[in-house]
Amino acid sequence: MRRFIAILAGAGALLAGSATAATAHQTSGGFGYHTVRRGIPDGAARFAVASPDVRDGGKFPADMFANAFGCAGTNARPRLRWSSPPAGTRSLAVTMYDPDAPTGSGFWHWLAWDLPAGTRTLDAAEPAGTVDGTGDAGAPGYLGPCPPAGDVGHHYEITVYALDTPSLALPASTPPAVAAFTMGPHVIAYGRLTVTARR
Repeated sequence: MRRFIAILAGAGALLAGSATAATAHQTSGGFGYHTVRRGIPDGAARFAVASPDVRDGGKFPADMFANAFGCAGTNARPRLRWSSPPAGTRSLAVTMYDPDAPTGSGFWHWLAWDLPAGTRTLDAAEPAGTVDGTGDAGAPGYLGPCPPAGDVGHHYEITVYALDTPSLALPASTPPAVAAFTMGPHVIAYGRLTVTARR
């Protein structure tokens, strides 16, 4: 009987702890958080990524916000620079993903793949052969940040991936989750900037 009571007490403490954790993750709008699996294999190498327009841990300037969904920015895509990825890299991909979007699955703002392996910068023009994928807004190409007004700060993960394949062999119309799923097993290294935005 004592053992049964102890088990009940332990279960009660666990449930109370879970409720506290869930409450801590609730936003003022009532949207909670849940864990999403990373799309990068454990043990993948890292390389440095930087931008002259935004910095890791910094904030997107308001003029770089999207020009849609209630935002009136320029939708300017940040320029990127990165160091050499490891040997075995046969192509590159770039994404921008918002895990804080109140969708239950985050929000893909940008996916581009099949960049030549020798690419080390990405400005306004993409190298020949690059596929501009379709983001969660339903259109190909880049979409800047535009978090819901009054929401918590959103963290936009800008990631450059080194892949072990010369091409993902996917059309630009591929849904973002399918593109990310296809890319995952080919990732051998990556670099990332996380930039925040709030309005």
